[in-house]
Amino acid sequence: MELTVTTSHHDDVSVVTVAGEVDVYTAAQLRAALDEEIAAGRPCLVVDLEQVTFLDSTGLGVLVGRLKLVRNQSGWLKIVCSNDRILRVFRITGLDKVFGIHASVADALAA
Repeated sequence: MELTVTTSHHDDVSVVTVAGEVDVYTAAQLRAALDEEIAAGRPCLVVDLEQVTFLDSTGLGVLVGRLKLVRNQSGWLKIVCSNDRILRVFRITGLDKVFGIHASVADALAA
C-alpha cells in the first residue's frame, strides 16, 4: 500500500495529512515530511491520521522522535485520529497520554 503525505499551513501551524499505511517501508516518507516542516522553522505540527489504515511501531517511533524535536524548539505535535484501530495502538503503548489526540483538525487547531 502506498502512503501519501500532504502539508498545508494554518497561520504558524503545519497540518500534515497522512493517508495509507505507515509501516517500516513508508515511515521514512512521513519522517521526511515532518523533518521538512521542522527544518523550515515550523515546530507546531498537527498530524492528521484520519486516512491511515495501519500504523506500526516504526510509525510510532517517527512520531515520538519528531515530538522530541519540536519540544526542543518550543513547539508541539498533536495527532488527529478517530479510527479505533489506530487509537488502540496509541492506548496500548501509553502514547495516548503523551500526545494530544483530537477528533478533527479543527479541534487540534483550537486546542
